[in-house]
Amino acid sequence: MTADEWQAHVTREAAKAMGQWLEGRGRLHQPIAALTLPELDAMAANAIARFIVLASHRIKDQPDDAEDLTRLLLG
Repeated sequence: MTADEWQAHVTREAAKAMGQWLEGRGRLHQPIAALTLPELDAMAANAIARFIVLASHRIKDQPDDAEDLTRLLLG
């Protein structure tokens, strides 16, 4: 998987994590503007957590191509 393909994949996975959080929260009839800051924080945390999991797998699976990811996660 190229870096661009991986970025697109991670973006989709982060979007899915946010969607799952929103569905789990309920109240889908409310507009996004009705979300509170703690709710936005929780949604962002889910997306970031998904990125970290995917990046960790990529570092393990492709260590030669993962220098930037390693620096991002550990820096």
